[in-house]
Amino acid sequence: MFDSPLSASAYEVLGVASTSGDDDLRRAYRLRLRQTHPDTGGDAAVFIRVQRAWELVGTPEGRAAYDRSHGIGVETEWGGWRAPDTRRDTRPRPKSYGEPGAWRRARYVALLQEWAGEEVADPYAPALVRAAPRELKRLLADALAEEGTAQTVAGLGMGFTLWHGVAVAASADAETTDAADRLDHIVLGPSGLYGVMSADFGGVVGFRRGEITGPSLGHRAPVTTLLAQINTVARTARVRFSGAIVALPDDDLSQAVTPLGSIRGLPVVVVRRSALPLLLRKGMPGARVIGGNELFDIRTRLIQRSRLA
Repeated sequence: MFDSPLSASAYEVLGVASTSGDDDLRRAYRLRLRQTHPDTGGDAAVFIRVQRAWELVGTPEGRAAYDRSHGIGVETEWGGWRAPDTRRDTRPRPKSYGEPGAWRRARYVALLQEWAGEEVADPYAPALVRAAPRELKRLLADALAEEGTAQTVAGLGMGFTLWHGVAVAASADAETTDAADRLDHIVLGPSGLYGVMSADFGGVVGFRRGEITGPSLGHRAPVTTLLAQINTVARTARVRFSGAIVALPDDDLSQAVTPLGSIRGLPVVVVRRSALPLLLRKGMPGARVIGGNELFDIRTRLIQRSRLA
């Protein structure tokens, strides 16, 4: 909840400065509880965040530990992608292509050093990440989201095939393209062919007219972007997708799966990351099931015609 590079700090959730005294902190907590309590019209998800913020900074000992962790409050590893350890888990795994989060991490490091004006020894140091401009933090947050999704779906089984970081633009030059030019994941299995976007918007999101909304999104339209990416891959590889999925951190959604209906002829859902494997195994409601020779044909087309960025 508080370990995302984009997350508000516990102090920001409580509406006080980090230098506020203990009495002011306690008063702010009680006020925020009243404001966000579901019985008085508040948002249940925000109410939970307020309680969690108080757990982190509500005692002198907890507050001191939180401040030492640079406002993260938990042990956080923001290093690179780690493939599943097959030495400990020997179960058959899906065939996987590409490295999740690689492009975003490379851009983050390059732009961070440009912002800092010098070579940075540890680009993932919590204090440095917190001080960086929001656009840089967003790159890192989305890279972490891609890696988190890849870890989650890595146990789907050998009946599935995964692609990470599929280029949807004519050029894969990191200097001339942006994140929208890459489809985060493609998942092919007995339940269908899915395009998956991994994202982290730094807080609880809502929905309006088939799109994801929230104060941290700005002018972004994730569902619209995802559908455009899927359409490009479908044309290039000459395949038909079964559905579109946006995977978000568990704490940012009030329920495990939120169907947005059929948009441009394709069913769309927003899902908690932990619920993604079950959704992929069962299939999305209204999604076109793929089986038999078609599954092998689609896999061959994607292997031959997709380009990893």
